[in-house]
Amino acid sequence: MNLFEDAIDRTEEPLAARMRPRTLDEYIGQEHILGKGRLLRRAIQADQLSSVIFYGPPGTGKTTLARVIANTTKSHFSTLNAVLSGVKELRSEIDDAKSRREMYGIRTILFIDEVHRWNKSQQDALLPWVENGTFVLIGATTENPYFEVNAALVSRSRIFQLKKLTDENLHDIAMQAINDKERGYGKYRVVFEPGALEHLIAVANGDARSLLNALELAVETTPDSFPPPEGTEIYISEETAEESIQQKAVLYDKEGDYHFDVISAFIKSLRGSDPDAALYWLAKMVAAGEDPRFIFRRMEILAAEDVGMADPYAVAIVEADASAFDRIGLPEGRFHLAHSAIYLSTAPKSNSALGFFDALADVEREKAEEVPNHLRDASRDSKGFGHGEGYLYPHSYRDHWVAQQYLPTGLQGKIYYKPGSIGYEAAIKDEVMLRREAQLEAVTEDLYKENLTFSPGDKARDKWVERALSGRSESLLKLVGKLYSDLSILRYSNVLVLNASHGLLLWPLMKRNPEGLSVAVVKNAEQKEIIEHFSLELDKLLRPEILISDPVSVFSELEDGLRFSVISGRNVLSRLERDKAVLSAIRDRLEDDGCIALLESIPRLSSRLSEFASAESAPLLSKAEENIYSVSNPLTAWGEEELESAVRSVFPQSQFSYEKESEERTLTDAALLHFYKESYSGCGLSEEEFLLSFPVRSVRWSNTVAIIRSGFRSSTPSSDEWEEVVRKTRN
Repeated sequence: MNLFEDAIDRTEEPLAARMRPRTLDEYIGQEHILGKGRLLRRAIQADQLSSVIFYGPPGTGKTTLARVIANTTKSHFSTLNAVLSGVKELRSEIDDAKSRREMYGIRTILFIDEVHRWNKSQQDALLPWVENGTFVLIGATTENPYFEVNAALVSRSRIFQLKKLTDENLHDIAMQAINDKERGYGKYRVVFEPGALEHLIAVANGDARSLLNALELAVETTPDSFPPPEGTEIYISEETAEESIQQKAVLYDKEGDYHFDVISAFIKSLRGSDPDAALYWLAKMVAAGEDPRFIFRRMEILAAEDVGMADPYAVAIVEADASAFDRIGLPEGRFHLAHSAIYLSTAPKSNSALGFFDALADVEREKAEEVPNHLRDASRDSKGFGHGEGYLYPHSYRDHWVAQQYLPTGLQGKIYYKPGSIGYEAAIKDEVMLRREAQLEAVTEDLYKENLTFSPGDKARDKWVERALSGRSESLLKLVGKLYSDLSILRYSNVLVLNASHGLLLWPLMKRNPEGLSVAVVKNAEQKEIIEHFSLELDKLLRPEILISDPVSVFSELEDGLRFSVISGRNVLSRLERDKAVLSAIRDRLEDDGCIALLESIPRLSSRLSEFASAESAPLLSKAEENIYSVSNPLTAWGEEELESAVRSVFPQSQFSYEKESEERTLTDAALLHFYKESYSGCGLSEEEFLLSFPVRSVRWSNTVAIIRSGFRSSTPSSDEWEEVVRKTRN
C-alpha cells in the first residue's frame, strides 16, 4: 500500500488530502525543526536523511512531512501503516530494499505510520535492517516514542517532536487553500463574515486537518450546487462556520503524556498558590472525564506534603469533600472538587513533613509538563524533551512562594477565582490579589522552552569538541565561560560566530546545538582550514558552515530569511565608529528571543610596548604612543563609555562586564617588526635599534576585555529585589 500514490482524479479527494504540501516551501508550521538552517531541513534538502521518528498530536503534519520527503528524495520511498500491516509486509519491503541496494545501489526510505501500534517483536524486526543500512526508517506516532517505541529503535533514530499548529499557521493554511486555483478554491471568491474564519481556526485548535475539513464543508455547502461557475462569490457567514465545525474533544489520554502533564500542572499550581491556574487545570481534567477520585487522592497527598503543618486542617477539608462527593456524585460534586482546589491553593504552605524521609534514610542506613514546559511531568523524559526544566520550587523561596507562570502563556492574567470579603476569604483576599499582581508584574512569558528534537548521544562528537577546545589559552577559556554562562540555547538553535578565528567561540556553541546550523565567519583561508581540520571527524551534515568574509558583508551572503538564536563574535567592533554598523545587521538576523554574546578587547586599556623597553628607549616609545593612542586613531579612540553607548543604541537591554586578562607573550623579531612598521617607525629609532630595545622578550601582556551580552535569561531576583517588586505592586 502506498499512502502517497496520486489519485487518478484529485478533485474527488477531500480538501485536506488535495492541499497536502508537496515541497518544503509549501509546508507551514513546525519552524523549530523545518526553519531555515535547522538540521532536518538541511538533511532533506541534501537528501542525507538518517532514521527519524516524528512525534506529535493528530493534524500537525507528520504524514505530510513524510510526503514532502518522498517528493524530495532520490531514494526509493516505501510506506507501511502499522495498523494494517505486520511482519509479513515488512519482510516483503526488506527483500525489495535489499534487491534495490545490491542490484542498483539505490537506498530505500521506509515510512511507517502509527509505528507505535506494532508490538515489541514487530518493532524488533526493524532493528537489523536499520542498523545495516538496508533502509532508512521514518516512523510517525501520536504517542511518546520513549514509552511506546522500543528503546533500541529510539536510540538509533533522531526524534523530532511536532507541536500543535498556532492560529497564525492555521490562518496561513486556510488562505493557502482559498487562493490555490489548482487544488483549492482559488477559482471562486470566498468571503468570510467577520469572525467566521476566526471561529473555524479557534475550534480547530491547532489541527490543520480539522480546519480544512470544516472549510471544505462550509464552502461546498453554501452554493445551491457545487462547483458553481468560476468567479462566483461564496459568502461564509459566522452561522455557517459554526455549523461546519463542532467543538473538538478535549485532548486527554488517561494513559498518555497529556494525562501526566495536566495532573502535574494542577499539583504544581496548588503548591504554587495560584487558584486561577488550579481551577483551569481542574476544569481541563473534569471536562475530559478524569476520575474525580484520582483527583481527590492527589489533593489529599498534597494537603499533607505541601500544606502540612502550616494548616493542619487541610487534610480534613479534602477528606470531607471526598466523602461528600462519594455521596453526591456528579454533577453537583464538582463544587466539592473546586472547594478543595481553592482551599489548597490559598492555604499557607509548609513541607516540614519531609523530615520523615530524613528519618527513614537514617533507618535504612542502619541496615547497610499546551501545558507550559516547566509545569510538565519531568519524571520520565526530561533528558529527551527537557520537560519540567525551569520549574521554581516554591519552598526554596521566602514565604514559600515565588512568582512564576502557572497558566498557559495565552491565558496569563485570566481570573477564575475572585475571593470574597468575609470569613476565611477576607483573611486571604489581600494576599491572593497581591500575589496575582506580583506574578503579572514579574512574569510575562514562558522562559523555559521544550526540547522538540533529540538525537542519540554522540560520545565521539563530545570528545571532538573537548579536543578542539584543549590547548587554548586558559585566560581566553575563562572569558568564554563567562561569556556563555546562563546562555539559553536549544538543541535546534542556529548560531553564528563572527571573527571565529580558530573556533574558540564556536566549539562551545556547537556542543549544545547538534540539530541546529552553526556558521563561522573567518578572515582568511588559513583560519578556514584550521576549523575544517578540527571538524573533519564530524558527519557532513553536522559540520559548521565556514564563510570567509568580514562581519558586515557576511550578512548579505547568508540565505534570505535565515535567522539565529545566538550571534557571537570577538573583536567585531575594533574600529568602533566604522564597525558599529554591524550591530544593526546582527539585530536584523537575530530571532525575536535571540541572544548576542560579544568579546571586545579595548586597545586603549591594554599593555604598551614602552612598558617592556629598555630604560634608554622607553621615553622615545612612550612619546610615539601619545600619537598611537590618540583620539584620532580609530582603533584607540574609544573606551568603555563609547562602547556601551554604541551597543545600547541598538540593544538597549545589553549588559556589560569587564575582565582584565593577562598572558605570557614572546616578543619575536617578526612581531616587533610588525609593530615598528605599523606604528613606531617615527619614534626616532632604526629597525635594529628598535629590536635591541627589548632585551627581555618574554613578557606578561595584559588586556581589558568587555563581555557584552543581551537577551540572556536574567537570574532569579534576590530577596531584597523581590521586596522592592512587592512594594511597587502594593503601591
